[in-house]
Amino acid sequence: MIKIILADDHDLVRRGIRRILEDVVDFSIIAEAKNGEDAVQLCRKNAPDVVLMDVNMPGIGGLEATKRIVRMSENTRVICLSMHKESPIPMQVMNAGAFGFLTKDAEPEEVIRAIHKVVAGQKYIDSEVANSIAIDKLSPNSDNPFNDLSDRELSIALRLTKGKRVPDIATELSINAKTVNTYRYRMFEKLGVTTDVELSHLALRHKLIDSNLL
Repeated sequence: MIKIILADDHDLVRRGIRRILEDVVDFSIIAEAKNGEDAVQLCRKNAPDVVLMDVNMPGIGGLEATKRIVRMSENTRVICLSMHKESPIPMQVMNAGAFGFLTKDAEPEEVIRAIHKVVAGQKYIDSEVANSIAIDKLSPNSDNPFNDLSDRELSIALRLTKGKRVPDIATELSINAKTVNTYRYRMFEKLGVTTDVELSHLALRHKLIDSNLL
């Protein structure tokens, strides 16, 4: 039996995924998490085979949670889910140790196939996303400036686009506010922006956030 944890901050999404997976005879949904911290704690307690991890969650978020779970257990496979097909999100989560990446509009059959693949020790990436990653790797002069950010810089950037304050980001990431500001300064330099508003518009232009967030 393949033990699975669902991690997504939207109840409706988790219920939808549960309906897809609970009919598969060799799948067992053992727990659900609403944020990154809960996902890490549940993995420590339950030792699942697979975690279906939403990238964009409250708290430490899916990217940081993936890193911690991978460090904690080499036997747990993380498949990240996101609305964003464009780089750098897919590359960041795979670099963080995820075994798979799917978009949230993936067909049920593909989700099931991905779980079986990663349990067998194989990486699984949505075909359209995989093509995008391959193109980015072959095109070092990609016009997406977010590709130049580190994992931590990208994590902070996405939080800033949501209007989160530096002290709150520091608390979520378990670092101090001065460190957050240092990352923010470096990130602004790389992206060529000077304010959080400019950052949000740049993220919108490169499809890292949705227009209704602005």
